Amino acid sequence: MIGAVFFDVGGTILDETREFADWADWLGVPRHTFSAVFGAVIARGQDWQESFRTFRPDFDLATELERRAAAGRPEAFGEEDLHSDARACLAALKEQGLRVGLAGNQPAHAEASLRALDLPVDVIGTSHGWGVAKPAPAFFDRVVREGGGDPSTILYVGDRPDNDARPAMAAGMPACLIRRGPWGHILDLPEVATRCLFRIGSLDELPTLVAAHNAAER
Repeated sequence: MIGAVFFDVGGTILDETREFADWADWLGVPRHTFSAVFGAVIARGQDWQESFRTFRPDFDLATELERRAAAGRPEAFGEEDLHSDARACLAALKEQGLRVGLAGNQPAHAEASLRALDLPVDVIGTSHGWGVAKPAPAFFDRVVREGGGDPSTILYVGDRPDNDARPAMAAGMPACLIRRGPWGHILDLPEVATRCLFRIGSLDELPTLVAAHNAAER
Protein backbone atom coordinates (compact mmCIF):
# COMPACT_ATOMS: atom_id res chain seq x y z
CA MET A 1 0.00 0.00 0.00
CA ILE A 2 1.02 3.60 -0.53
CA GLY A 3 1.64 5.35 2.76
CA ALA A 4 3.39 8.48 1.52
CA VAL A 5 3.37 10.61 -1.62
CA PHE A 6 6.23 12.95 -2.49
CA PHE A 7 6.08 15.49 -5.29
CA ASP A 8 8.63 17.14 -7.51
CA VAL A 9 8.24 20.92 -7.29
CA GLY A 10 9.00 22.81 -10.52
CA GLY A 11 6.63 21.78 -13.30
CA THR A 12 4.67 19.41 -11.08
CA ILE A 13 3.39 21.61 -8.26
CA LEU A 14 4.59 24.94 -9.61
CA ASP A 15 3.75 26.36 -13.03
CA GLU A 16 7.08 27.73 -14.28
CA THR A 17 5.62 29.88 -17.05
CA ARG A 18 6.20 33.18 -15.27
CA GLU A 19 9.61 32.11 -13.99
CA PHE A 20 10.98 31.42 -17.46
CA ALA A 21 9.34 34.52 -18.89
CA ASP A 22 11.20 36.52 -16.24
CA TRP A 23 14.45 34.84 -17.22
CA ALA A 24 13.89 35.68 -20.88
CA ASP A 25 13.32 39.31 -19.90
CA TRP A 26 16.44 39.30 -17.73
CA LEU A 27 18.52 37.95 -20.61
CA GLY A 28 16.97 40.45 -23.02
CA VAL A 29 15.59 37.69 -25.24
CA PRO A 30 12.08 37.57 -26.75
CA ARG A 31 10.00 35.20 -24.69
CA HIS A 32 8.89 33.06 -27.62
CA THR A 33 12.53 32.71 -28.74
CA PHE A 34 13.63 31.61 -25.28
CA SER A 35 10.77 29.09 -25.13
CA ALA A 36 11.72 27.65 -28.52
CA VAL A 37 15.35 27.26 -27.52
CA PHE A 38 14.31 25.74 -24.18
CA GLY A 39 12.24 23.11 -25.98
CA ALA A 40 15.09 22.30 -28.35
CA VAL A 41 17.49 21.82 -25.44
CA ILE A 42 15.08 19.40 -23.76
CA ALA A 43 14.55 17.48 -27.01
CA ARG A 44 18.33 17.09 -27.38
CA GLY A 45 18.61 15.69 -23.86
CA GLN A 46 20.84 18.54 -22.70
CA ASP A 47 20.96 20.19 -19.31
CA TRP A 48 18.22 22.83 -19.10
CA GLN A 49 20.76 25.56 -18.30
CA GLU A 50 22.12 25.21 -21.83
CA SER A 51 19.05 27.27 -22.80
CA PHE A 52 20.59 30.23 -20.99
CA ARG A 53 24.09 29.59 -22.36
CA THR A 54 22.73 29.75 -25.90
CA PHE A 55 22.27 33.47 -25.32
CA ARG A 56 24.97 34.04 -22.72
CA PRO A 57 27.78 31.46 -22.99
CA ASP A 58 29.28 32.37 -19.62
CA PHE A 59 25.95 32.03 -17.79
CA ASP A 60 26.26 30.81 -14.20
CA LEU A 61 22.96 30.29 -12.37
CA ALA A 62 24.18 31.14 -8.87
CA THR A 63 25.83 34.32 -10.07
CA GLU A 64 22.79 35.42 -12.05
CA LEU A 65 20.47 34.76 -9.12
CA GLU A 66 22.63 37.08 -7.02
CA ARG A 67 22.63 39.72 -9.76
CA ARG A 68 18.86 39.55 -10.07
CA ALA A 69 18.42 39.93 -6.33
CA ALA A 70 20.80 42.89 -6.24
CA ALA A 71 18.87 44.50 -9.09
CA GLY A 72 15.57 44.12 -7.26
CA ARG A 73 14.35 41.45 -9.67
CA PRO A 74 14.81 38.24 -7.66
CA GLU A 75 13.55 34.89 -8.82
CA ALA A 76 10.40 34.26 -6.79
CA PHE A 77 7.09 32.46 -6.81
CA GLY A 78 3.82 32.66 -4.92
CA GLU A 79 0.28 31.37 -4.77
CA GLU A 80 -0.40 32.55 -8.33
CA ASP A 81 2.32 30.20 -9.59
CA LEU A 82 0.81 27.05 -8.13
CA HIS A 83 -0.83 24.79 -10.67
CA SER A 84 -4.59 25.08 -10.13
CA ASP A 85 -4.89 21.40 -9.21
CA ALA A 86 -1.98 21.30 -6.73
CA ARG A 87 -3.42 22.44 -3.41
CA ALA A 88 -6.59 20.34 -3.68
CA CYS A 89 -4.58 17.23 -4.58
CA LEU A 90 -2.25 17.62 -1.61
CA ALA A 91 -5.21 18.17 0.72
CA ALA A 92 -7.09 15.14 -0.61
CA LEU A 93 -4.08 12.88 -0.07
CA LYS A 94 -3.65 14.19 3.47
CA GLU A 95 -7.33 13.42 4.11
CA GLN A 96 -6.58 9.80 3.16
CA GLY A 97 -4.13 9.71 6.09
CA LEU A 98 -1.03 9.70 3.89
CA ARG A 99 2.28 11.40 4.58
CA VAL A 100 2.71 14.08 1.91
CA GLY A 101 5.91 15.82 0.94
CA LEU A 102 7.58 18.07 -1.60
CA ALA A 103 11.09 17.21 -2.74
CA GLY A 104 12.66 18.89 -5.76
CA ASN A 105 15.69 20.60 -7.23
CA GLN A 106 15.29 24.14 -5.96
CA PRO A 107 17.66 26.99 -5.07
CA ALA A 108 18.26 28.51 -1.63
CA HIS A 109 15.30 30.90 -1.62
CA ALA A 110 12.73 28.27 -2.60
CA GLU A 111 12.28 26.47 0.70
CA ALA A 112 11.15 29.62 2.50
CA SER A 113 8.85 30.48 -0.42
CA LEU A 114 7.30 27.01 -0.34
CA ARG A 115 6.74 27.20 3.42
CA ALA A 116 5.11 30.60 3.02
CA LEU A 117 2.47 29.00 0.76
CA ASP A 118 1.24 27.01 3.78
CA LEU A 119 0.58 23.91 1.70
CA PRO A 120 -0.96 20.82 3.31
CA VAL A 121 2.29 18.84 3.43
CA ASP A 122 4.39 17.18 6.12
CA VAL A 123 7.81 17.59 4.52
CA ILE A 124 9.44 20.22 2.33
CA GLY A 125 12.85 19.27 0.96
CA THR A 126 15.03 21.00 -1.62
CA SER A 127 18.29 20.11 -3.30
CA HIS A 128 19.89 23.17 -1.73
CA GLY A 129 18.69 22.31 1.76
CA TRP A 130 19.57 18.64 1.46
CA GLY A 131 22.90 19.26 -0.24
CA VAL A 132 22.19 16.84 -3.09
CA ALA A 133 20.25 17.17 -6.34
CA LYS A 134 18.21 14.87 -8.54
CA PRO A 135 18.81 12.47 -10.16
CA ALA A 136 21.53 11.49 -7.65
CA PRO A 137 20.62 8.32 -5.72
CA ALA A 138 21.37 10.13 -2.45
CA PHE A 139 18.50 12.54 -3.12
CA PHE A 140 16.02 9.69 -3.39
CA ASP A 141 17.55 7.94 -0.39
CA ARG A 142 16.65 11.10 1.53
CA VAL A 143 13.10 10.95 0.17
CA VAL A 144 12.85 7.38 1.43
CA ARG A 145 14.03 8.40 4.91
CA GLU A 146 11.60 11.33 5.03
CA GLY A 147 8.80 9.10 3.77
CA GLY A 148 9.10 6.50 6.50
CA GLY A 149 11.92 4.22 5.38
CA ASP A 150 10.13 1.69 3.16
CA PRO A 151 10.54 2.75 -0.50
CA SER A 152 7.84 0.38 -1.72
CA THR A 153 5.23 2.43 0.16
CA ILE A 154 6.36 5.87 -1.09
CA LEU A 155 4.99 7.18 -4.38
CA TYR A 156 7.11 9.80 -6.15
CA VAL A 157 5.30 12.13 -8.55
CA GLY A 158 7.06 14.18 -11.21
CA ASP A 159 6.97 15.50 -14.76
CA ARG A 160 10.37 14.16 -15.87
CA PRO A 161 11.01 10.51 -16.70
CA ASP A 162 14.78 11.07 -16.48
CA ASN A 163 15.08 13.13 -13.28
CA ASP A 164 11.97 11.94 -11.44
CA ALA A 165 10.49 8.58 -12.38
CA ARG A 166 13.59 6.61 -13.36
CA PRO A 167 15.74 7.41 -10.30
CA ALA A 168 12.75 7.05 -7.96
CA MET A 169 12.08 3.55 -9.28
CA ALA A 170 15.80 2.74 -9.06
CA ALA A 171 15.51 3.58 -5.35
CA GLY A 172 12.65 1.10 -5.02
CA MET A 173 9.77 3.57 -5.07
CA PRO A 174 6.72 3.38 -7.34
CA ALA A 175 6.47 6.44 -9.59
CA CYS A 176 3.81 8.58 -11.17
CA LEU A 177 4.49 10.64 -14.30
CA ILE A 178 2.39 13.71 -14.96
CA ARG A 179 2.25 14.96 -18.54
CA ARG A 180 2.58 18.70 -18.18
CA GLY A 181 5.18 21.36 -18.84
CA PRO A 182 7.96 21.14 -21.42
CA TRP A 183 9.59 17.96 -20.14
CA GLY A 184 6.29 16.16 -19.76
CA HIS A 185 5.33 16.88 -23.36
CA ILE A 186 8.72 16.69 -25.09
CA LEU A 187 10.77 14.08 -23.27
CA ASP A 188 9.44 10.65 -24.20
CA LEU A 189 11.08 7.62 -22.56
CA PRO A 190 8.64 4.73 -23.07
CA GLU A 191 10.87 2.27 -21.21
CA VAL A 192 10.46 4.45 -18.13
CA ALA A 193 6.82 5.47 -18.58
CA THR A 194 5.57 1.89 -18.96
CA ARG A 195 7.07 0.94 -15.59
CA CYS A 196 5.35 3.75 -13.72
CA LEU A 197 2.51 2.87 -11.39
CA PHE A 198 0.44 5.78 -12.69
CA ARG A 199 0.57 8.16 -15.66
CA ILE A 200 -1.69 11.18 -15.37
CA GLY A 201 -2.53 14.42 -17.12
CA SER A 202 -3.68 16.30 -14.03
CA LEU A 203 -3.12 16.10 -10.29
CA ASP A 204 -6.90 15.94 -9.95
CA GLU A 205 -6.65 12.29 -11.01
CA LEU A 206 -4.15 11.22 -8.37
CA PRO A 207 -6.13 10.98 -5.10
CA THR A 208 -8.71 8.65 -6.64
CA LEU A 209 -5.99 6.47 -8.17
CA VAL A 210 -4.11 6.20 -4.91
CA ALA A 211 -7.27 5.40 -2.95
CA ALA A 212 -8.25 2.68 -5.45
CA HIS A 213 -4.74 1.20 -5.38
CA ASN A 214 -4.72 1.06 -1.59
CA ALA A 215 -8.22 -0.46 -1.47
CA ALA A 216 -7.08 -3.20 -3.86
CA GLU A 217 -4.00 -3.91 -1.71
CA ARG A 218 -5.95 -4.37 1.52
